[in-house]
Amino acid sequence: MPSDDLCFASAVDLADWIRAKRVSPVEVTQAVLVRIERVNPALNAYCLVTADAALAAARAVEAAIMRGERLGPLAGVPVSIKDLVITKGVRTTFGSWLYADHVPDEDAPVVERLRQGGAVIVGKTTTPEFGWKGDTASPLLGISRNPWDVSKSPGGSSGGAAAAVAAGLAPLAVGTDGGGSIRIPGSFCGVFGLKPTYGLVPVYPAPSTGTLSHAGPMARTVGDAALMLQAMAGPDDRDPLSFPKTGQDFSVGAADGLRGLRVAWSPTFGYANVDPEVRQLTEALARHCEGLGALVETIPQLFPDPDPIWAPLFYTGIAARILPRLPEWGDRIDPALVRVAQEYAPLSAVKWQEAVTARAAFIESVRRFFERFDLLLSPTLPVPPFTAGAERPPAPPAGSRLAWVAFTYPFNLTGQPAATIPAGWTSGGLPVGLQIVGRRLDDLRVLRAAAALEAAAPWAQRRPPV
Repeated sequence: MPSDDLCFASAVDLADWIRAKRVSPVEVTQAVLVRIERVNPALNAYCLVTADAALAAARAVEAAIMRGERLGPLAGVPVSIKDLVITKGVRTTFGSWLYADHVPDEDAPVVERLRQGGAVIVGKTTTPEFGWKGDTASPLLGISRNPWDVSKSPGGSSGGAAAAVAAGLAPLAVGTDGGGSIRIPGSFCGVFGLKPTYGLVPVYPAPSTGTLSHAGPMARTVGDAALMLQAMAGPDDRDPLSFPKTGQDFSVGAADGLRGLRVAWSPTFGYANVDPEVRQLTEALARHCEGLGALVETIPQLFPDPDPIWAPLFYTGIAARILPRLPEWGDRIDPALVRVAQEYAPLSAVKWQEAVTARAAFIESVRRFFERFDLLLSPTLPVPPFTAGAERPPAPPAGSRLAWVAFTYPFNLTGQPAATIPAGWTSGGLPVGLQIVGRRLDDLRVLRAAAALEAAAPWAQRRPPV
């Protein structure tokens, strides 16, 4: 099989081929490493490639196959790890000069589980500093780029992860999401990404943004992400808010469809200003659910913009992390991050608690909404990809700093599962995403809905021009 075809094969297929000895895990890993060497200079998706360790892991899988040992579900499948996620013996910088030489002595739970499942870790992907924004650029790691148009942003903060998946630089990637950081780059890069129910996938070390932050899978296909989630999910004592396994098998039954589901379609949530082409593409795919047997209802006004709740909770966490370091490191920290931290530093404890209380009320209002509906669909983002390295679009939608990510951060507040799937490509060839939101603990239904839409309007065979 041609090397690039291996690189764009699904994780499910690769795992099956490796178990059947149709391809060697070493051959697959070598193909991915060669493609990374060729393509990554144009994208800056990887900030560190662990080629020797990856080949050693692939050889270990190959030896296990030859011995007839039972293999993990991801045996031999290449995966990347976002540089916000700690990796034992492998540099983890959080995109910051503060941690430029930081080498953890343990793996995060998700990394540990992927290794146990037999996955081959090929490297660390880029992130903005501490994952603070929706573009992937930082003083330490530089500017990352979109494989569909290298002048455009891949989104953030899991921009390197999304770009790597889209460009065939490993079929699976670990992303994190505190306000949309899996779904934003998933939308911009034309891949699938899932922010799972909070607590389903353990997060450790504890992030500065607390219970807003999730870890989840990114992949070219829904089935690949489901297989990955199966390996990642489950409790870990290092994350006391992670909860026992739900008993669901995410890797099977993902194509059961939308028939009979009550689906809400909200093109603006009542407050977002959406690019006309984005709305056209996402609405067309949302309406496609009717042909798949769903009952679709348009909801113009969903809830008031929860930006005033999310922003203080998120940015004060970031501020607490960097403000003590400003005297020594201020000139090497992203200047825009410094400004945001200084803006939120004076926030009083009373104001912060008001945001916590408002969050609880918001969660309850959304829970009641989902008593009427099984799923909620919206554009993932109001805008298509913009210039690489820019914090926001050059002409952002009217509103706050967060107006251009208006659809994603509400569900970090609620902790519900929320995914992005490709809804199509603009006339300029740039991806647009549709967001699918489910009830708490209803991750399997989100996956099934995404798989049904994927089967009806496939996207994974389309390759970027990079």
